[in-house]
Parts: sequence; C-alpha cells; structure tokens
Amino acid sequence: MELTSEKRRKKSIETICAQADHSNDSFGAHVMPIYQTSTFKFNDAEAGRRFFAHEPGGATHSYSRLGNPTVQKAEVVIASLEAVDLDEEAEGMMFGSGMAAITTGMMALAAGKRILSQETIYGCTSQFLEEEAERFGIGVTFFDPNEPGALEMAFARHEDIGLVFLESIANPTMRVCDLEHISDYAHQKGAYVMVDNTFATPWHIRPFNFGVDLIAHSTTKYLNGHGTTIGGILAARNSFFELTEMHTWRKNFGGTAGPFDAWLTLMGLKTFPLRMKAHNENGIKVAQFLQNHPKVESLAYPGLPGHPDKEIIERIMMNGYGGMIAFEIKGGMQAGIDFINRVKVPTLAVSLGNVDSLIQHPASMTHSVVTRENKEKAGITDGLIRLSVGVESADDIIADLEEALG
Repeated sequence: MELTSEKRRKKSIETICAQADHSNDSFGAHVMPIYQTSTFKFNDAEAGRRFFAHEPGGATHSYSRLGNPTVQKAEVVIASLEAVDLDEEAEGMMFGSGMAAITTGMMALAAGKRILSQETIYGCTSQFLEEEAERFGIGVTFFDPNEPGALEMAFARHEDIGLVFLESIANPTMRVCDLEHISDYAHQKGAYVMVDNTFATPWHIRPFNFGVDLIAHSTTKYLNGHGTTIGGILAARNSFFELTEMHTWRKNFGGTAGPFDAWLTLMGLKTFPLRMKAHNENGIKVAQFLQNHPKVESLAYPGLPGHPDKEIIERIMMNGYGGMIAFEIKGGMQAGIDFINRVKVPTLAVSLGNVDSLIQHPASMTHSVVTRENKEKAGITDGLIRLSVGVESADDIIADLEEALG
C-alpha cells in the first residue's frame, strides 16, 4: 500500500534515532561525514554575494560558525525528537555547550526585560542569573513554580517579565512543574517560556506539547550518552528562530558547535531509545531499593508514589521516569561524603546521562556557585546526593550501594 506523504513524514523516535547518521553526501556515504572545515569555497563571486544577501541560488555554506553540514544534521535530528508529536516542524540550533545554548537563548528573548526563573536550577544557570544577567540589562526574579499562586504573584509584581525559565525536572531536587499552566499564563502576559529539558529528554517529557516556546539541552548528557562531548542545543517551532533573530545572536556570540562534537552526538543518538529504556528500568529499581533502606533519610524520584508532584508527573511524563535520583543519608553531610567515597560501581564525577552511573554531591560540586541562601530556597541541602543511574546491571548497582551504606 502506498503511504501518504504525511504518514511517511511521521516517524517514531526509535526510527529517527536509528537513522540519525544517514547521509545525503554526494559521494554516497551511508554515515554522515565529518565536515571538519572552517570555510567553504564559492563557485564564483556571485554565489558568495547571493549567500550573504540571503538570496536563492547562492552557495549552501560559507563558514562553519554560520552553519556546517554535520552540525545541521544533528540539529535536524534532535529538533525532530522534540517535535515528534506535532503536526508542525521544529528547528534546532547547536552550541558548543549547554550553557552557551541557555545564555544565548536568554539574551535573545529577555534583553532589556526580566527573566522569571525557577528557583531550583543547574548551578551555572543560577550563577548567570544571579551575578551576570543584570549587567546586560536583564532583570531577574526567582520563584517556586510548585507554590500555588507564585507565578501569578510574580507577574503582578513585575510588568517587565519577558521570559519564564524552567527545568522540566529540576536539578537536583527532581521537582516537576506544570508546564502547560505556566506556558498558558505566561503567553497571556506576553512572555516567552524556555525549558531546559536535559534531565527528562524528549523520551520522557516533550515540552512543545505543553506550549513551551524554546527548549534547551545539554547534549553532553543523555543525547550523546557516552561522555565524549561538550555540547548544547536550542529547539523551537516554525519560524521562532527567525522571529527572535536567534541565528544572529548565536553568530555574534560565537557559541557554535564543532562538527566533530556534532558527529559524536549523532553516533550517540543512534542508541538513545535503547539507553533511555535501560536508564528507566534501572532507575526505578535503584530508587525502590534506596527508598526502603533504613539509612536513607529522604529520596526524590518521579516514579515513586510519594513524590510531591505526582499528579503533574502523571500528566506530562511518558515512557517511565528516567535515571536521575536525589537522596539524603541519615547522619547529614559527613555521612553522605563517607558513602560517596565508598561506592565502587558509580563513578564520582559531575555530569549525568552517561551509560555508566555517576554520583556527586551538589552542594559542594555542581551547585557550589549558588549562594547558601538560594541553595536553601531551592531545597539543595548539604547532605543531598545526586545519582545518575547508568545501564549497568541493576543488581550490581544495588549491591554496591548496599555495601557502601553499610
């Protein structure tokens, strides 16, 4: 039976990822080549003129800071993952790091205005908002998106809010906010909504489905999955990048991703669905073990019944709950440090989303740049431990954690 073009266009995440590296290379390469070049030649002066005048009939590429075939391939694939449920297309824009993506997006959408940011966010994002954004004429207000009325109160107090910034799953406390309600309200007030979807990935949460305007990722994490690159991406629907002149902001800030990092990300994306299924399966097993251990004081994982945002989680998450866990051990900070020093299967390292398990202490590591006052507001206690559950044997991970707990 002949499929309609619409049905051919709609592919599952599994198929998009399995074919992520397919190429239209003129030499017939099956796997996308690495276009490791700084510049591209023009056939003649007219082709160069047409390119820079944005006229049809010009060259396809000129300079890798402005666009590179390998980078563009990764941009298309990741944007497709975020828009897989939509009837409209999405675009991607890759950067040299997740922070380059986040700060460029913020500058483009909130210059001369105010950012209303979730309190509990990644440490460097928090530091940029606390210490640097105001130097560029951007006001900053923090709020708790899970506190009833906090969103509405913030808008009532500040008429200049141009952007609401959220994390789909908060780093590191694992809180989940109502993206749909926040997006609807922000749009009524004329503000954009930007969401860092690094923890959840499009496997578990697809923010476009809830009205979000701009999605950010650290591609370093789950999208690459192997700890071999530093990278970031912004994804947006339709003509949003053109409307907000986002390409100009990236071009002039210079945070473009390199082709080799983009190629490694494409290689990682081929197994993305397989890895996410394994992370999720192991995550729930490890979370259940820790929840029932007598030496664990508290634990946050979206898949457990006692999570404070369970109603929201059931509405916006899919395909399970992921591999990120935050927990505290009885005995406070020193007990947590002793525990971290005893584990053998998880590696003591920052970052997350690798195939292997990673464990770290947010208060002294990833969120050390956050002020103590803001740590307390965000729920980042001195004893909190963050565990990124990998795809090793769940039995091996649990046995190691049990031995380290003593």
